Amino acid sequence: MHIEFRHLRTIKAIHDTGGLARAADLLNITQSALSHQIKGIEDQAGVELFVRRSKPLKLSAAGMKLLAAAEDILPRVADLEAEFAGLVAGKSGRLHIAIECHACFEWLLPVLEQFRKAWPEVDVDIRPGLAFDALPALRREMVDLVISSDPEDLPETDFTPLFDYEPVFVASSANPLAEKPFVEAGDFADQTLITYPVERTRLDVFTELLIPAKVEPAAIRQVELTAVILLLVASNRGVSVLPDWVVRQLRSNSDYVTRPLTAQGKTRRLYAATRSDDTSRPYIAHFTRLARQEAVKLQRG
Repeated sequence: MHIEFRHLRTIKAIHDTGGLARAADLLNITQSALSHQIKGIEDQAGVELFVRRSKPLKLSAAGMKLLAAAEDILPRVADLEAEFAGLVAGKSGRLHIAIECHACFEWLLPVLEQFRKAWPEVDVDIRPGLAFDALPALRREMVDLVISSDPEDLPETDFTPLFDYEPVFVASSANPLAEKPFVEAGDFADQTLITYPVERTRLDVFTELLIPAKVEPAAIRQVELTAVILLLVASNRGVSVLPDWVVRQLRSNSDYVTRPLTAQGKTRRLYAATRSDDTSRPYIAHFTRLARQEAVKLQRG
């Protein structure tokens, strides 16, 4: 037995309208064509689908079973068609994000709050990206966008610039380094450096300062949460280096001092990595615009 969607639509139309003529009008076919279609379904099924000579036309027990299938399947097909149409129009899709930095949540969550209102049909999820390689996951389509400060020359992958930021030294106002206008690599030699629990190659203080200078801090303490890092720094249990958008609120707090790394300071750039085929999708392009705008607000705040 071969049942097509048009057969299900036919059964439902006849049930809803109560007659062949009105059902034919609803389906935009002739009554003769509709009658042939019904006979074809009945021949395949080997049962009658209608109670003959009933007015209005009624479904048989077998017809009612086919109607139940139609009422279950047709709405799901309509939902799929609407979803596919949304994908073609760029109104729906998936945006699963991997993040290669702990501190990015500070600006990312406000961006996603704006994004969900503009794109309610896009499925959004966040994958921190710290326990696995985010860029290989992007290529395997496990995620759709990676927030990274380390662009790579990868096939079929675009790195769209988001914004520049400054890694900033943070210490307690009671720390002797508070007297300096800026800090250098050698200043960390007798300090406990408080970092996020990630590889050194993902930490600006190492890649931009300590590794090139071949300087090792006196001790390293790894902490998961930004708020706890700042608490420990305020208690003079160590020093840290954090992005400028994190430390902006500390400028007026007398418990802390913030200083540039070296006299010239250091500048880094964040990127949104996407598969090349997806970069121009409207909702992904909108996400990158929102990210740029939010970063500017945080850095000026």
